[in-house]
Amino acid sequence: MSKWYPKNGRVIFHVDMNSFYASVEAAYDPSLKGKPLAIAGNPEERRGIVVTSSYEARAKGVKTTMPLWEAKRLCPNLIVRRPNFDRYRKASSAMFKMLSDITPYVQPVSIDEGYMDISACEKLGSPLEIAQKLQNRIASELDLPCSIGIATNKFLAKMASDMKKPMGITVLRLRDLPDKLWPLPIGEMYGVGVKTAEKLYKINIQTIQDLVEADAYVLKRLLGINGERLQNRAKGIDPSLVDPDAVYDFKSIGNSETLPEDTVNDQEIRQLLRKLSRKVSARLKRKRVVGQHLQLMIRFHDRKTITRSKKLSHYIEEEETVFNDALDLLDRHWNGAPIRLLGITVQDLQDKQEAAQQLDLFTYEKEASKEKLYQAMEKLTDKYGVNTFTKLDHAEDETQPSTSFQKDYLDDYRK
Repeated sequence: MSKWYPKNGRVIFHVDMNSFYASVEAAYDPSLKGKPLAIAGNPEERRGIVVTSSYEARAKGVKTTMPLWEAKRLCPNLIVRRPNFDRYRKASSAMFKMLSDITPYVQPVSIDEGYMDISACEKLGSPLEIAQKLQNRIASELDLPCSIGIATNKFLAKMASDMKKPMGITVLRLRDLPDKLWPLPIGEMYGVGVKTAEKLYKINIQTIQDLVEADAYVLKRLLGINGERLQNRAKGIDPSLVDPDAVYDFKSIGNSETLPEDTVNDQEIRQLLRKLSRKVSARLKRKRVVGQHLQLMIRFHDRKTITRSKKLSHYIEEEETVFNDALDLLDRHWNGAPIRLLGITVQDLQDKQEAAQQLDLFTYEKEASKEKLYQAMEKLTDKYGVNTFTKLDHAEDETQPSTSFQKDYLDDYRK
């Protein structure tokens, strides 16, 4: 097996679950298998957009972020299910546990994808054999399909996993790049977003090969250091390591959500602000961190978006504090125009134990007086569920997707 494991090189997997949310729903309800299925929010609200869809739905033109009404027009027999994030998180945790049974070098990057470094797994078989066994185990135990890319670095493994879906296994070697990678449109390259692609089109870079052959100085002038990084990746150069602890490197925690309708109704806006504050507070406590910088995002009816922030003299984690600071920013910076979306982000995060406040006597007494109340609320929440003390008109529907990309649960598989 030694020929498959270079002494001075690495063997990296990128494991990508196929149509993850839809596949989990089909595994939970087998009657959905083989049918056009979309996971979406409430179809009665504007948030009713497609989060993901089965391959049968995609064949009819249904795409992620497409409004549900348009998806149903393209596919009249489309089956719609609301998201069930608890179900997806459990499946994700089980999947990553299977990866970690092979190697400790596992780096989750989202709920449905992650990297593995199997360079020291020679005794388990060839990389292709390990990939096939892993793919079969995920399929047999979780009833979920996945694609696996195999390469010498993370970038090439990521590109490889996209080349054959669903249930594909693709090996992408350096000698394969001219035939398999370079002919691809530049917009399909991982790390090239819509705006970057538009800039590259303007200097006549249409394919990945064009990027490889481009003048490095021109790229750096156009894209800064990212231009050099992208060109190196296109050439097959990516020194970044599979870092199992990268999941802990989050620097902020936030949530944003679109209102059902553009509104100037103060009560509706405050209710959403309260809901976002509650979510952010819960995540801060979950990760045992506090923050000292709060940012408010406001998107208006014309899609103009502003962000306003303030540095705080104190650390925040409690819902009430987050809400009050966010409300202060809203009162100071809302111009009265109809609001479409709000977002709250707490930044400058620190471990709670390391962020001991230098409290004066008054502040200490104030915080201490609330501590027993917080503890009692948390105990009742543990016993009776979330939002025990929340009025019904503020109640959250946890099945609704938000626009926040939450990564702070990705270490659950280690527990």
